[in-house]
Amino acid sequence: MKQAVRILSALVAATLALAAAGTAQAQSVRSERNMSLDLANQIAAATVAACQANGYAVTATVVDRAGGVRAVQRADNAGPHTLGASAQKAYTSASAKNSTLAMMEGSQKNPAAANLVHIPGFLLLGGGVPVKVGTEVIGAVGVGGAPGGHLDEQCAMVALDKVKDQLK
Repeated sequence: MKQAVRILSALVAATLALAAAGTAQAQSVRSERNMSLDLANQIAAATVAACQANGYAVTATVVDRAGGVRAVQRADNAGPHTLGASAQKAYTSASAKNSTLAMMEGSQKNPAAANLVHIPGFLLLGGGVPVKVGTEVIGAVGVGGAPGGHLDEQCAMVALDKVKDQLK
């Protein structure tokens, strides 16, 4: 009887060890959602169109979850500086998983957060908005060229509302 209990205990211990090892291995490889080129192009086009409807010539840059550029659209008459600004806003938003307007406002209120401007590629001006599926950030859109970052952000939000059914 004692021998059977020892064997059973050893089998249970071995099974638990294998299960733990399987869990550890499963966590080594991750699956992540990312945006397609088609979705990135839709967001960029809808952003530029939303700003054009308000009389603003902007550039919209859409990046994936790693901050890599997926799509860029520049409206006729958008200034050359809008290319860099929109890309940096998108990168900042994707990287920080937050809107650049919120980050800018936070850095103005918190002296320690003001150091964020020293991160290469970051631009703390309104107009960068994360693209989310649920709570997961899969990329961001950055907008430059409207007469105020809050207006850039509004154009991005209009575009994201147009594709919201694809963000599920």
